[in-house]
Amino acid sequence: MGYSLVLEVPDNIYASLVNAAKQLDESPEQVALHYLTTAIERLSDDPLEQFIGAFDSKGSQWADRHDAYLGLALLAETSADDDTGLNNG
Repeated sequence: MGYSLVLEVPDNIYASLVNAAKQLDESPEQVALHYLTTAIERLSDDPLEQFIGAFDSKGSQWADRHDAYLGLALLAETSADDDTGLNNG
């Protein structure tokens, strides 16, 4: 059984759907359904999903603070470069 779904999309998104529909000789609704189906299949077919929760990350804040950790790693890397004279121009 199928379901109807009514969406209000911005003008630029609708224009993109119309352009794609013209190229594929389909309706914008068919193109939108195809895009939505593809996106959901990609999410449900994640090859790494089996590993979620399989390893102890030694803390739970890494996901919330990943930008800070990447920044610290970059700072450490550039500091190491400065110590070797690679960034002295």
